[in-house]
Amino acid sequence: MEKMKTIFKKNPENMSLVTREKDPSCDWVFNGEGEPHRKYDGTCCMIKDYILYKRRTVKKNKKLPNDFIKMDYDPNTGKYFGWVPVVIAEDKFHMEAYERLTDKTNGTYELLGPKIQGNIEGFVKHKLINHKDTPIYIDIPLDFYGMREYLRPENIEGIVFHHPDGRKAKIRKTDFGLKR
Repeated sequence: MEKMKTIFKKNPENMSLVTREKDPSCDWVFNGEGEPHRKYDGTCCMIKDYILYKRRTVKKNKKLPNDFIKMDYDPNTGKYFGWVPVVIAEDKFHMEAYERLTDKTNGTYELLGPKIQGNIEGFVKHKLINHKDTPIYIDIPLDFYGMREYLRPENIEGIVFHHPDGRKAKIRKTDFGLKR
């Protein structure tokens, strides 16, 4: 899984915010080619051939784990992005959610629950949600101001746009300086 692009360019003076300038690599979003899904505030996981993996970032000059599945590399930071298998002893919340999951279809998932990211989503038990099964939003304005105002009242982390060919791009409320 490649590091997901943000649909507007980052503000070089404050990288936690975006500018009004569209990221050209996300033109497909602005052309209406993406399906907007809810972005949950959890941690990304993957199921492949009934094995649960967690996302892992390996910093510059650090050894890649033997079981690391490399997905992306950032030449600017020297970081590798990829997956490592979940280990029962140290990843009990991942395993708790995985054991509860009835459909273990290959794909990416969001791990949510009481011990994940402060549980802003309010889940009572740990749960894996397939990214393809997240709520879809209709009629989202695709311009900077329209999208900011659309997100302002929503109690969500943001939106992920899914392209039919598998590409994804995101926008978060915090990218506009908005609080949840």
